[in-house]
Amino acid sequence: MPDVMPCPTGQPLDQPVEQPKERAGRWALLRRLPLRQILCLLPLLVVGYWVVQHRSLIGSGARQMFTANPYWLLTAVATTGLGWVAVSFARQGTVLERLPARRLFATQFAAGAANHLLPSGIGASAVNIRFMTGCGLPPARSSAALALYFLAEATTRVGLLVVLLLVFPQALRLGPLLPESVSGMVVAGAVVAAGALVAGVALIRPVRRIVVRFLRTAMADARSLHMRPSRALALWGGSLAFPLLQAAGLVAVALALELEVRPAHVMLAYLAATAVAAVVPSPGGIGSVDAALVIALVAAGAPVEAATSTVLAYRFITVWLPLIPGALVLGGLVRSKIV
Repeated sequence: MPDVMPCPTGQPLDQPVEQPKERAGRWALLRRLPLRQILCLLPLLVVGYWVVQHRSLIGSGARQMFTANPYWLLTAVATTGLGWVAVSFARQGTVLERLPARRLFATQFAAGAANHLLPSGIGASAVNIRFMTGCGLPPARSSAALALYFLAEATTRVGLLVVLLLVFPQALRLGPLLPESVSGMVVAGAVVAAGALVAGVALIRPVRRIVVRFLRTAMADARSLHMRPSRALALWGGSLAFPLLQAAGLVAVALALELEVRPAHVMLAYLAATAVAAVVPSPGGIGSVDAALVIALVAAGAPVEAATSTVLAYRFITVWLPLIPGALVLGGLVRSKIV
């Protein structure tokens, strides 16, 4: 027989069994940790890491503005701030309940910093869902409101792009930049991805059940919202104003740096670049949006150096300048349990 007999707890008899008091003490120690304070500092630490990693890019963007027209740069800053107001209106338009306006605006400002933590807008989406559930909305309705916002924003953005392409059909000359084989591969990849997504939803029963339940909730909420003119106006007006303000900011930076491209063509370049970059999952669009904007401005007739300078200055104003304040606001919202 073995020297040590097993006990019912699975531990040898010569080892002390963990007492309930010891376990309770460990849980009490964990509860005493300032977890919420740690979570408040986490966004600032991550954003600080991002700033250090991209310090050369930030410095290049800041240097581009030293020789620029300050009034047009202030215009770009103003359009960036108004963009958060437009998003706040659009978010309010996705729910019937009245959301607290100040906290809603602060949440959109903080969502910009959260967007740098996760790719493809997941950070901003998580912040907004937490905010809406904190306002008393069930998780299903919060998710439906988020989907409605993305649908309205994508519809208005693509609609503006189509209108400008019809009005200025020769504004973008992508032929020398993107060979037909590359364009064909992009289109084929998009079709294959869409087909795989549809097939997955159709063939996997649990996924199909979740999607159908979600679509029913979303459609019911959308019908109710469009019976309220104020909500419909906030949704579609904010969704339309947001890309217009973003494009106007790029136009203001282009005018500040005396970029020799027509303002309407700059707006078209912005809408085309952001539509393409939306399919590339990168945190905050770092890299994907920058490259797409440079290519689009070059296709609109700008020299490569001037297009790069314009994009660096624009991204400095819209991304890097509000990053630290946004992280501070996000930490404050986490601490106050708003998100």
